[in-house]
Amino acid sequence: MRLRITHTTVYHYDDPVQYSLQRLRLSPVNGPGQTVLSWNIKVDGATVEAGFNDQFGNHTHLVSTEGDSKTVHIIACGEVETEDRAGVYGPHQGYCPLWLYLRESPLTKPGRLTRELVKSLVGDTELAKMHDLMAKLSEAVVYETGSTGTETTAEQALEAGHGVCQDHAHVFITAARLMNLPARYVSGYLMMEGITDQTATHAWAEVHLQGLGWVGFDAANNVCPDARYVRIATGLCYADAAPVSGMRIGLAGEDLNVKVVVETKEQSQSQSQS
Repeated sequence: MRLRITHTTVYHYDDPVQYSLQRLRLSPVNGPGQTVLSWNIKVDGATVEAGFNDQFGNHTHLVSTEGDSKTVHIIACGEVETEDRAGVYGPHQGYCPLWLYLRESPLTKPGRLTRELVKSLVGDTELAKMHDLMAKLSEAVVYETGSTGTETTAEQALEAGHGVCQDHAHVFITAARLMNLPARYVSGYLMMEGITDQTATHAWAEVHLQGLGWVGFDAANNVCPDARYVRIATGLCYADAAPVSGMRIGLAGEDLNVKVVVETKEQSQSQSQS
């Protein structure tokens, strides 16, 4: 499947920002199941200081603002060719050892509810138990836009009983690590049926299973990632893979607007002709 993606992020500030430094993880890379045909990142109102691959292999840009800037406009767009691999990403690669993905983070610290969820799982194999986890988690945490924030932990999402894809990924990761299975957070894009305009990127979890390598599970939709999914970053949790993150100095109020368009090449051509 050939997907065209346009991801627009706009920051508006009440007053000029004294100084800010943002980390952009907005660049998909070639790998199992996806080939980047073209990709471009344009930044207005800020300066791109550096580009590098971080410890997880995420292509990262550092962007700074200083002086009179009151608006930062970031557009990431391009085309990616994808294929359906039934969620199987494959063997582990990169500098980080597998055991690192067993380590908990503040957002993936297990609690009573996570332990109870793990005890309830059934299946003859680890893969079967992961599918059972995905199904039970999809019911335990109802998808509800805007119901949680970036600081919501896995245990808090389970207790609330609602959340967004970030929360589903965190709970899944926390549960898998309790079972001594390496697990990681994946941020990216999802082409949704009948919906091209979205207000956020997507997220899901991957677990490393013997004989398969990394396998993806999207508990928010109760499916394993297929050709509709595009990966942009991975890490131990959201903090390591957030599309845009950073810090700023000053008291100016901030207004953030995000728009994501994911469509097939045919849909894009049809809209341009109409």
